[in-house]
Amino acid sequence: MSRRRTEGANLQPYTRSKRRTTPSELRYSPATVQALYLAPPAAGVLALIFAFWKTAWINRQDAGTAEMREIAQLIREGAMAFLAREYKVLAVFVLAVAGLLAVVNSQSKLGQTPLVALAFVVGATASALSGYLGMRVATAANVRTTAAARSGLAAALAVAFSGGSVMGMTVVGLALLGLGSLFIVFSQYLFPGASHLMTAINALTGFSMGASSIALFARVGGGIYTKAADVGADLVGKIESGLPEDDPRNPAVIADNVGDNVGDVAGMGADLFESYVGAIVGAMVLGAGAASIESGQYGPVLLPLVVSAAGIVCSILGTFVVRTKEGGNPQVALDTGSFGAAAVMAVATFALSKQLWPAGGTELGGKLVTWSDVGLATVIGLGTGVAVGIITSYYCSLGKGPVNSVAEQSKTGHATNIIAGLGVGMRSTALPIVCIAGGVLGSAHVAGVYGVAIAALGMLSTTGIQLAVDAYGPIADNAGGIAEMSHQPPEVRGRTDRLDAVGNTTAAIGKGFAIGSAAMTALALFAAFAQQANINAIDLTRPMVMAGVFVGGMLPFLFSAMAMSAVGEAAMEMIQEVRRQFREIPGLLEGTAKPDTARCVDISTQAAIKRMVLPGAMAVVTPIACGFLLGPEALGGLLAGCTVSGVLLALFMSNAGGAWDNAKKSFEGEGYTMSDGSLHPKGSDAHKAAVVGDTVGDPFKDTAGPSLNILIKLMSVVALVIAPLIALSS
Repeated sequence: MSRRRTEGANLQPYTRSKRRTTPSELRYSPATVQALYLAPPAAGVLALIFAFWKTAWINRQDAGTAEMREIAQLIREGAMAFLAREYKVLAVFVLAVAGLLAVVNSQSKLGQTPLVALAFVVGATASALSGYLGMRVATAANVRTTAAARSGLAAALAVAFSGGSVMGMTVVGLALLGLGSLFIVFSQYLFPGASHLMTAINALTGFSMGASSIALFARVGGGIYTKAADVGADLVGKIESGLPEDDPRNPAVIADNVGDNVGDVAGMGADLFESYVGAIVGAMVLGAGAASIESGQYGPVLLPLVVSAAGIVCSILGTFVVRTKEGGNPQVALDTGSFGAAAVMAVATFALSKQLWPAGGTELGGKLVTWSDVGLATVIGLGTGVAVGIITSYYCSLGKGPVNSVAEQSKTGHATNIIAGLGVGMRSTALPIVCIAGGVLGSAHVAGVYGVAIAALGMLSTTGIQLAVDAYGPIADNAGGIAEMSHQPPEVRGRTDRLDAVGNTTAAIGKGFAIGSAAMTALALFAAFAQQANINAIDLTRPMVMAGVFVGGMLPFLFSAMAMSAVGEAAMEMIQEVRRQFREIPGLLEGTAKPDTARCVDISTQAAIKRMVLPGAMAVVTPIACGFLLGPEALGGLLAGCTVSGVLLALFMSNAGGAWDNAKKSFEGEGYTMSDGSLHPKGSDAHKAAVVGDTVGDPFKDTAGPSLNILIKLMSVVALVIAPLIALSS
């Protein structure tokens, strides 16, 4: 290697390697290098400290009247009971898989190590713990948001967003603390030196697999829970009985509010936890193939961790600008925080790349990649995420053409509403896919496949504040339910509804980010799998590969069918129970008796726990069976087919569901005025048709659609973990 490639560019890891490096060869002192290794876990600790500080502030706020506190306690107890039962099932799964990983990786060949099992357990535990802590705070923030709404919109926004920020910072804090700490232990003490670096990173892939496993079960289980309750509450309460939203006489309302937490707080948190971790690990695996690694320059491997650490700092700074004046627009405040943090992060990435990347660049996948290439790829990723989010928001937002078209066609009944929603969902896949394809091509052009991985990380680098904005939505939704059930003045519900309406938009943008990042992260993980399995190309003319593509393309549909069927079956039980209570409890509809909410909570819990296992097991078992029975190239085809159809189906389901949801909301309030000038108020036939459409869309956007993001990444991560074993056996 020439002097130009090495002079002033070494980032020698502070290890006990036998290789000696003179001070003149080092760009950084050993103390500075050690600080770079410590930066990721230190940033994780900083995020957790910030989360605990916010938690203490939330707990000091007024929790409202005794009736409000009683309702909030029912929601919290239901949510925590669900998590406890879910985690008991998952604990058995985690221990079984960890034992299997330890056994099959005990040969210590081709970078294998049984420590992948330890990383798997740590990743699963960190993901589960982040969901538990975040949901616990969310169920404390909901009633305090209601109480704050009595004094004004600004105060309510502060409490709701603070609750969301605890979820966001807990996720990124535990993720980076776990990953950074394991990387230090593996790379500096257990497997020191460049020759053993790949073994250390292979062990880290277990952390990503653990996070993905928990995420899939949390998303599917939480989605089944919340939508079973939501469908039962809507169809019997609204359509059959004519009760308003969140009416305390409706037995399924408490279960519905519990579902907002287990599905949209814990589930979304686990989703972004595994996306965040997957993007980091994928970039690290690809970075380990850089030519500079042989000379001890670990910049391409360390950069994803250090960029993520900087993202935590940017996210924390962004939370301080999320505030609004009384009468202001909460959407502007939330956008200022999230987009402001992303802009600062883009600048920070260029600065970090210039400092950490080898001087003169390094060869990655046959391409010379420089620090400016890496910075530009990150900006491309950020831009792609924003574009997909904005497009998704357009197709799902109140008052926009797509939602209005669904509302218009509700005038002629349920069938035309369903047809319109399906059409909007299908059409909404076009522009986001073009943006994702452009992001992939652009980032790959400037920095190769590593550029795609770092672009995906760029989308997720400010996950802390992105998730804070997302988790704020269900907190505001819960606050509105508590306001209705505790008979607060109309202006209180009006303020919480305004926060909730903004939350629907932020959720749509968040789903766009999640889907876009899933596509690019899956591609990065796919490239990492090919590198580890020694695959140079996937030949589609080979029947075995094409068969894998077809089977992979089918899997998201089969997975979605399982999730949708689970919601439908659970919703049937819920509907029958709500009808029974209305029929058998004297005075319930008149408001003189209380419903048996515990029974509805139990129905949703049992349905979710029982029906989440099969879809989750399919995602883990399928790539393993394909890889060992048909070979690595067939597995590559399987991953390609699953990624393409999974991303398209996720976009279709999420956007169709969002359009149906806001088409229903168009009729609430003062009613919806059709293009012919006719007014269709709440309770009209058109509104009832829109409610049915929203009911169909619920499992689309909150169960099957979001779970597909995790499915495609989990299958890629499983393939990456078993890649050394497949290479050994083939």
